[in-house]
Amino acid sequence: MLSKRRRRLRGLAVLLPAVVTAALLTVAPAPAQPDGGAAGAQWLADYESAPKYPAVHIDWDVPITMSDGTVLKGNIYRPADANGPIAEPLPTIVNITPYTKLMQNLVDSAIAMPVLYDALSRLATMIDLSAFGFGGLSDLLQTVPAGTGRIFAGVDRKLIQSGYTMVVVDARGTGFSQGTWDVFGTREQQDAAEIADWAGAQPFSTGKVGMTGVSYCAINQLHAAQQGAKSLAAIFPVDPGNDILHDIADTGGAFGVAFLAPWLLAVNAAKFVPDLQSIFAGRFDWQWFTDRVDSPLVMADVLAGYVFSLTRDQVPQSTQELLDASSARHQAWQGGVDNIKVPTFLVGSWYDLFSYSEVKAFNSIPLPSSQKKLLMGNGYHGSPISRNGVPGTPPRLDVLQRAWFDKWLKGIDNGIDDYDPYTLFQQGGGWTATDQFPRPEADYRRMYLSANPSGTTAFPVAHDGSITSEVPGAIQTLTVAPGLATLCSRDSAQITAGITSVLDLCGKDSRVAETSALTFTTPPVTEPTEISGPIAAHLNTVHDTQDGFWVISINDVAPDGRSTAISSGQLVSSFRAIDDSRSTRSSNGDYTDPYPLISLSDRLPTVPGQPTTLDISIRSTDAVLQPGHRLRVDIYAANFPRSLPMGLTFADSQLAPQHLQLDPANPSWINLPLAGNPAW
Repeated sequence: MLSKRRRRLRGLAVLLPAVVTAALLTVAPAPAQPDGGAAGAQWLADYESAPKYPAVHIDWDVPITMSDGTVLKGNIYRPADANGPIAEPLPTIVNITPYTKLMQNLVDSAIAMPVLYDALSRLATMIDLSAFGFGGLSDLLQTVPAGTGRIFAGVDRKLIQSGYTMVVVDARGTGFSQGTWDVFGTREQQDAAEIADWAGAQPFSTGKVGMTGVSYCAINQLHAAQQGAKSLAAIFPVDPGNDILHDIADTGGAFGVAFLAPWLLAVNAAKFVPDLQSIFAGRFDWQWFTDRVDSPLVMADVLAGYVFSLTRDQVPQSTQELLDASSARHQAWQGGVDNIKVPTFLVGSWYDLFSYSEVKAFNSIPLPSSQKKLLMGNGYHGSPISRNGVPGTPPRLDVLQRAWFDKWLKGIDNGIDDYDPYTLFQQGGGWTATDQFPRPEADYRRMYLSANPSGTTAFPVAHDGSITSEVPGAIQTLTVAPGLATLCSRDSAQITAGITSVLDLCGKDSRVAETSALTFTTPPVTEPTEISGPIAAHLNTVHDTQDGFWVISINDVAPDGRSTAISSGQLVSSFRAIDDSRSTRSSNGDYTDPYPLISLSDRLPTVPGQPTTLDISIRSTDAVLQPGHRLRVDIYAANFPRSLPMGLTFADSQLAPQHLQLDPANPSWINLPLAGNPAW
């Protein structure tokens, strides 16, 4: 009997340390490392190591024939030595651009100039203009040392010289490629997959293809992967959009005018730059010329119809097609990632042009966390990541990209698959890393809008209200009118890809914009309070006309009064019908991401004087309110230059003042994902 007890005690003695160790591991997981730790240091060392091959060989304007016979043109960059390009098949990386491979070659040439790029990088890290109110300009300059330049160029000579081939292709109807520019359309999406498979089938390729690029060149990576390109083995999209309609083209029923109008003009102009070498050599591509003459201003008719049609009957067919849920273009622009099977490293930022769909798309990609990574910065489309590459921050993007391709195209076990699934700049804090987003500790809470003054607005506003956890007791009506103060706002910085953020007064402080807003502010939080995930606003509104436009901004208010936007959303009142199949709700049934139907057939004009309920989607964010900080909700009746409602909306709204009716029987609230105890 005694020996049995001794054996049991010995067993417990052996088991106890293991149990304690497991418990400790459960309670105290390994700390997250945005910089990648020792593995990150090795990725940098690998990237900066001496080149395996001494030179780069370029084959210019190689014809690539699509399945419909259209000929695209691509430049092929191969590692070389004194004998010419390396004959050994190598993994191949593709970039597809509408900005002309000629322009991207110029960027590559500038980066390749001895000393210049490194000198500019060092200079950018030294510049700090925040004392003069231009801290945003300093942030934009950080794009250079952040390693984005080589990815934007689509050509990374360090990557090539380490043993990769790179191919830069002019998208259909742009650059030197034939055809009509099919902006994000079904034919262009098919092209992306065909180009990737063409590259994988070439003698210089091992058959494993990656894709690289920023913005448009990132979007077509998602397209190629979604289309199921057989040779595609990994992608590294920076600033990609997935749902182009809701991201920027018709966000809440309003057009992203300050970016899209000049962007369409620039690409349509650049596609007319001819291949001078072919002219001088007597082999000019007359099909290229014919295609340009046949489609000189792609989508100009769509834009003109959107802005200038004042009645439904005036809307041209091309514009109706974009706003018809059953049309091929509408469906193509809504995107999809459910068929992506290749490892994906996605880089974005909270105020990127495409920030609405970046997190949603990433979460919907059906891959394990070892094969998909999300890096979200606090910048804009022109500067998604800045001031990185130092301890505690993510590695440079070119360094991360090489590590990603080394793993999935060359099979090198470098630990990049163990990098945290979500590396996020937490607004109000700093770089963090997590296994899940939204953070699981965040619970949704209704916070009600009240007319009671908060006493926190130093500048004059349309109304100073407060936010409470209880339904306000009295009926009150607040009025807000369209204004132009949003010219100086973070939404303005977002739609201009960061340009207006050079002024800290606009990019880092909402108080100028708030002079046109109804503001609602909480008491200060007593401990760090996280906001993690999408946000939704539920408003009880009244219109004097048949339409209106509502804009919501969520802000972090510091003890000194500075109000910094951390997210925003908007909705044209007549596009208030919700697609529940694409929407999400919290456990209490409230929307967390109400997805509006923006088809013309779903438009519901408002009835003057009649209360109208609006549910407005506000982009996902990850932020922390530090002790003493407050949360503020701003409500506007306009958002220029971020967005411009279509012409018939202007005609129906007459730019009249709009009313928020605070009624205890039908209250207005914000559904917030909060973690912590703010003591509200």
